[in-house]
Amino acid sequence: MPNPLSLNERYQNILRATIQHYIATAEPVGSKTLVEEYKFSVSSATIRNALGQLEKAGLLYQPHVSAGRIPSDSGYRIYVDQLLTLNESISKSIRRSLQTKLQGNLWNFESLLQRATQILAGLSGCIALITFPQTQTIKLRHLQLVLVSDKQVIILLVTDHYQTHSIPMELPASLQSVENTEILDQELQILSNFLNSKLRDKHFAELSHLNWQELDQDFACYTDFLQRLLQHIRPVLRPSDTTPMAIHGVAEMIRQPEFSQLEQVQMLLHLLEQEQEQLFPLIFDAHEGDLSPSAQDATPRFNGDRLNATVTLRIGSENPLESMRPCTLISSLYRQGNRPVGSVNLIGPTRMVYEQVIPLVESTADYLSDALSV
Repeated sequence: MPNPLSLNERYQNILRATIQHYIATAEPVGSKTLVEEYKFSVSSATIRNALGQLEKAGLLYQPHVSAGRIPSDSGYRIYVDQLLTLNESISKSIRRSLQTKLQGNLWNFESLLQRATQILAGLSGCIALITFPQTQTIKLRHLQLVLVSDKQVIILLVTDHYQTHSIPMELPASLQSVENTEILDQELQILSNFLNSKLRDKHFAELSHLNWQELDQDFACYTDFLQRLLQHIRPVLRPSDTTPMAIHGVAEMIRQPEFSQLEQVQMLLHLLEQEQEQLFPLIFDAHEGDLSPSAQDATPRFNGDRLNATVTLRIGSENPLESMRPCTLISSLYRQGNRPVGSVNLIGPTRMVYEQVIPLVESTADYLSDALSV
């Protein structure tokens, strides 16, 4: 049985041909079809044996006993990561198409984003989903620690949008033992000044990168307090789970044979229409290294050297939401300068033309990044 991570050339070619034929036809693929249409210089029996071995390796499966094989989610993953060849001319063609179709009377970035979503859905035949620029661009303008009792302080935050937040926090035991509240007030003021010097004008993602061990040793006794204080601040500065997004292409996508069952369609529509907040971890956690250092699940990525930006894929069962299990989610971030502010996404059946839709997503993200940088 072949190792899925190190298929020999014959197994690679047979797996590639099987997946490409299934993507094109949505029909299970047998050895006879492969011999006739892909001109393999081996017998049908050899192909049949290879298909059986690929099935044992978990890369193919038979929907019925007498049927041919179709790709599993693991088979698609191997195909995308190891067997797929992307043509740079596709990316250039898509870029030219976007430039042609998006120029004209687009009054603002929101109009541009809506139109880009429509074009992406039309070109891919999938659901296109593009988030509006994230509110994670909020910066911390001022922080003040105010003593309200011998055991509690209030953290007062002011953002660069002049929003204010009050967060209660219990003092650590080492500070509760300070009997003179005037001295404690003075120390908290010193600590507030210290924190402002370190945190002022920083984004949330930057706050998460702070290394408290490098701070002045005079504040060593505050280490635990500072770490817990940051935990209290994070929810306030975290990106909103209700950031608007543009969605197009639902009608086209649900016509695919994978969505012939009404229950599957209903679950997906319910997610897109009423539970969009559940999509945000799928969209942004895959790029956690760009948006925040707190690593989530280790989602596999497509990091082809042939692309300029990281494109992330969640294939089938790699999606934690049941309604997304029949789908592949392809994502790429768009940026303002060097800072990621939003995400371009395609949701389609796992049986999609990956060599076309991957550069579609990447090129659209690049175009929006350029538009924001003008």
